[in-house]
Amino acid sequence: MSTYTQLFGKQVTFVTSDPSNPTVGQMWYNSTSKTLKFLGTTTAGAWAAGGNMGTARRGLAGAGTQTSAAAFGGGPPGVTNTEEYDGSSWTAGGNLGTARYNTAGAGTQTSALAFGGKGSGTNLANTEEYDGTSWTAGGSLATAREALAGAGTQTTALAFGGFAAGNSAATEEYDGTSWTSGGSLATARYHLGRAGTQTSALGFGGYTTTAVANTEEYDGSSWTAGGNLGTARWGVAGAGTQTSALAFGGATPPVSAATEAYNGTSWTADTSMGTARRTLAGCGTQTSALGFGGFTTADVANTEEFTGAGAPVTKTVTAS
Repeated sequence: MSTYTQLFGKQVTFVTSDPSNPTVGQMWYNSTSKTLKFLGTTTAGAWAAGGNMGTARRGLAGAGTQTSAAAFGGGPPGVTNTEEYDGSSWTAGGNLGTARYNTAGAGTQTSALAFGGKGSGTNLANTEEYDGTSWTAGGSLATAREALAGAGTQTTALAFGGFAAGNSAATEEYDGTSWTSGGSLATARYHLGRAGTQTSALGFGGYTTTAVANTEEYDGSSWTAGGNLGTARWGVAGAGTQTSALAFGGATPPVSAATEAYNGTSWTADTSMGTARRTLAGCGTQTSALGFGGFTTADVANTEEFTGAGAPVTKTVTAS
């Protein structure tokens, strides 16, 4: 009979705490918890509950990763609240200078961007930059709008879609100082989902006169058609990249918990969220995403963490 060492080329080590950076296939015995563990991979995607936000809200924006996220804005009416997530709980961050909801965001927890939205009954064009502590004014959008989408980083961001005097197809690019016009979406819409970067973005779903399934891909100058979502919806959240994206939540109507994964060509259904909701925020990657806030029959504060199929996960060996 082959031994574990012969099969994997590794020995089972005795440790007092789980290793911080194990490799897939590595096995160890934790003498503190008296458990035998190994790093395997997941066979199916799954959502799990995370810590609740301090303020329940919809129409908020998010930035960062599953273990280092920022949530800001939301409403209605618009709020200035910023909260930071560490992988288990949310804590208060610096307030936005302008209360807003149906806003967009980009960047990371310590280098985020908030732009557009609605505040005091008026569509907003102003931009704010976050350094992990406080927000400062940036350059204004050329087109004031709400329910737009955002992608990229604080210094290379993309704003697209939304609602101004009507449905908007406008795309704008940010260089850390000012916004300039980019190629327009083929389908003007608002409350759409997003993923990717300024030069490799993804826009999907949204609302025209009804929920749509359209996906469009941006190459830094123009948008082209991608594969349609399996479920047409608006108020959908997104995470990941143009070729490895995740779409979750939204409204068809009614509110949806549907999750779909994009491979650069087509969407496939994945495990649904625990709480169906719309106009939530999302960030992270296709295999390690975060969804938070939104609206069901009322504003919600709950957070969910997604682990995609094939992602590494620590497992405990039990007798069977």
